[in-house]
Amino acid sequence: MIDLKKLQKKIIANRKAKGFSNDVVRDLCRTYEELSEAFSKYDRGEDGVAEEFADVIIFILGISYNLGFDLEKELIAKIEKNRKRKYQKKKSLDGKDIFIRIKTPEDP
Repeated sequence: MIDLKKLQKKIIANRKAKGFSNDVVRDLCRTYEELSEAFSKYDRGEDGVAEEFADVIIFILGISYNLGFDLEKELIAKIEKNRKRKYQKKKSLDGKDIFIRIKTPEDP
């Protein structure tokens, strides 16, 4: 199992060593930029999509550390929440399967 807290500390140490700031707003924008690069490479059939995903995760781990979030705890809770959710399968206008979450009193 990966220790997210150890990874976060390595990411922050590397950022400090390289002189990067901890500007959360800028890092959120950079995260979006990296995800966009992953989409572009995937869409064009180019290599490097996984590396762009790694960049996204690096930014997310760094942002979470700077905001004091326990991302491991949040991930575990969210996975469990998603496991309990109910979905209804429908068709999109172009005939593809889509899943619509059914809202419940426990999960509005």
